Amino acid sequence: MVAELSALQQIITALTGLNGLPAVIVECAVTTIYTSLGGFKVSFITDNVQGAMVVGLIIIGSITVGVETKIDKSLIDSSGYLNASLLGWQLIYIFPVAILTNDFFISGFWMRTFAAKTDRDLYIGVGIATVAVAIILTLVGVSGLLAGWSGVLGNPPEQSSIAFFLLLEQLPAWVVGIVIVMTVCLSTAAFDSFQSAMVSTGSNDIFRNKLNFWYIRAAVVLIIFPVVVVALKSPSVLQIYLISDLLSASTVPVLVIGLSDRAYAWRGFEVVVGGLGGILTVFLFGLVYYDGDARLAGNLILLEQGLYGNDWSAFGAFVAAPVGGLAWALAAFGMRLAVQWILARRRGLRFDALDKPAAPPASFYTGAPGRDEGVSEIDVDADRVERSEVQIRGKFF
Repeated sequence: MVAELSALQQIITALTGLNGLPAVIVECAVTTIYTSLGGFKVSFITDNVQGAMVVGLIIIGSITVGVETKIDKSLIDSSGYLNASLLGWQLIYIFPVAILTNDFFISGFWMRTFAAKTDRDLYIGVGIATVAVAIILTLVGVSGLLAGWSGVLGNPPEQSSIAFFLLLEQLPAWVVGIVIVMTVCLSTAAFDSFQSAMVSTGSNDIFRNKLNFWYIRAAVVLIIFPVVVVALKSPSVLQIYLISDLLSASTVPVLVIGLSDRAYAWRGFEVVVGGLGGILTVFLFGLVYYDGDARLAGNLILLEQGLYGNDWSAFGAFVAAPVGGLAWALAAFGMRLAVQWILARRRGLRFDALDKPAAPPASFYTGAPGRDEGVSEIDVDADRVERSEVQIRGKFF
């Protein structure tokens, strides 16, 4: 949410020269109102609008950039964009790890996954999205090269996380106007998904559906205020994402182990210890890398230098996070089993921590006719939300 608002504020300022704060406040107010009234279904509708807007933005941007942008060929060599670099090779590892684990980490993606009617629908949706995103990211990525080579980023070119929009700023005013409208629509469609995901996470994961929806929504509204403050003070959108990526890189590899039926003995204890241990491992790596400097090691957790430190710090952090997380989780797994074995021996009980648990007593309702015979304990609450109780013993320990 911070990254989305920070990007919107920076883009509005870059394209218009105006203060982006009013646009941020209006977006927060509008999304809060319609997500409160319409719930997650409204987010699905805005996603369709978002898809159309992305296509429109890419088409208009491609045509106008192709016609209006003038390339200074002398900047091609001085930019160094086409030269092999240490960072370029490092990103072959960093980006897949960062983006893949972060996609696992985002609740909005999980909500869409479980909202699919069938596995086939999910595969089709993911397939279409993969092709579309690959094309869009290629075009937007090339715009960074064009922005540098056209002189928009200075001479020699400087790094910028909004190079695409700085390039569009040089286009005719009518194009900039359309881009602003589309940008606000895109940001709104993404921000409402984050709000819906926070409501879902708070209601289902934290309070186990014991608290009224409206209290959760009110809490999300209160959270938006510090989000806006942090977003306006954030110097780089990329750094915000990198902090989130580092957290997910330490947690998600440990988490996905529990998705396997064979890992039935894996518990939440290992996931929590592994996630925290991965972050601690990044700090320990920083201590070694920076010769015992705790301040620099702490800054590495926040990736203060971003990806452009021209050294091995960011690469090392993204190696230390998942490897350290897995190591800590395995150690926690062994320690938990050892403690449970000792307690079982002392109490004269059978050691059952490695027993395969029985299947949960509830099945999932798909909404398809003739498929509801096996439903267990489904009921609808005051908010017309279907709920089912699935009891699983020992989820954390």
